[in-house]
Amino acid sequence: MSFFTLRNRSAKLTRLVFAVAMFAFVFSMAVVRARAQQPDDVITTDTSLVQLNVGVVDKQGNAITNLSQNDFSVFEDGKRRPIVHFEPADAPFSLVMMLDMSGSTVNFRQQIRGAALRFLDALDPEDRVAVVEFNGKGVKSLLGFTTDRRRIAYVITELANGAGETPLYDGLKFSLKELAREGKRRKAIVVLTDGLDTEVRNADRSIVGKADPTDMSTAIKAEKAAQVQSVLSDADRQGVTIFPLALPSGDPKRLPLPDPAITAMYTAARTRLQLMADRTGGRLHEIRRLDDLSRLYAEVAADLRKLYTVIYEPPKPATHDGKWREIRVEIARGDFVASTKPGYYAR
Repeated sequence: MSFFTLRNRSAKLTRLVFAVAMFAFVFSMAVVRARAQQPDDVITTDTSLVQLNVGVVDKQGNAITNLSQNDFSVFEDGKRRPIVHFEPADAPFSLVMMLDMSGSTVNFRQQIRGAALRFLDALDPEDRVAVVEFNGKGVKSLLGFTTDRRRIAYVITELANGAGETPLYDGLKFSLKELAREGKRRKAIVVLTDGLDTEVRNADRSIVGKADPTDMSTAIKAEKAAQVQSVLSDADRQGVTIFPLALPSGDPKRLPLPDPAITAMYTAARTRLQLMADRTGGRLHEIRRLDDLSRLYAEVAADLRKLYTVIYEPPKPATHDGKWREIRVEIARGDFVASTKPGYYAR
């Protein structure tokens, strides 16, 4: 074989390798570009199933925590539905601790931090916890989901801070997005707040400003706020239970001046906290005194350990007509009573 033939073959081989390398590079860049163009806030969840967190008590109000899947029956709009997954009351949770670090909580940060640390002590070791703060600078994740209690305690005591406005519902939406990445685990949000979201309160102020003085107390339709409906819709899709801890600074009964407009706005804010708890199967804890903070946090931790998780298939999983679907859960033993969210809108 001649020298020129070898050189030609070598040149062809070099060109082939170069062409393959260029193709691989272009393909990889296309994949990266495609990934980069995907919206960061797109959440994929299994919306064909409905997830419930269910509490069960006897006639004396004592929690029952030793039931099995066969003890539960689920009805949607009066029709019994098949249960496809069940978690006992002692199964771990993924939960977000939301801390209101706005200007209205500046004067009692020490009590907030101390109570939050005691809450950590009351959780199950396998519970995964994330910490989110919200204040005048917006919403910020201080720590992603972890079981490392030392890291959680550090961010609560050393990093959580701020002042200014209260983007409560932005914080809830952010927390729900974080929970969506936790897969099929049981999920909850524990939010410490006065409930006075700045954006929603500005809208409420506009409403009462146009209202007749005699209609001031009923002018605001608390449940109609778009921000609240958006949070409830996201919570429904994931089966997230929300536990608001309502600070006394947002209590309409504690206002120094009985101004009808301000009372109406504070009442609407507290009504929305109650609505979120009721609609998601949680419980609103109203903090009467700051000394109650630790006890109420402990009660929330105890509430979590009393909840079963039941996942069922709805009658028409592909139907998103926006209509209300009523949910009822029954227990095989007639002397036990189940409580969960009352239903959801099929959106």
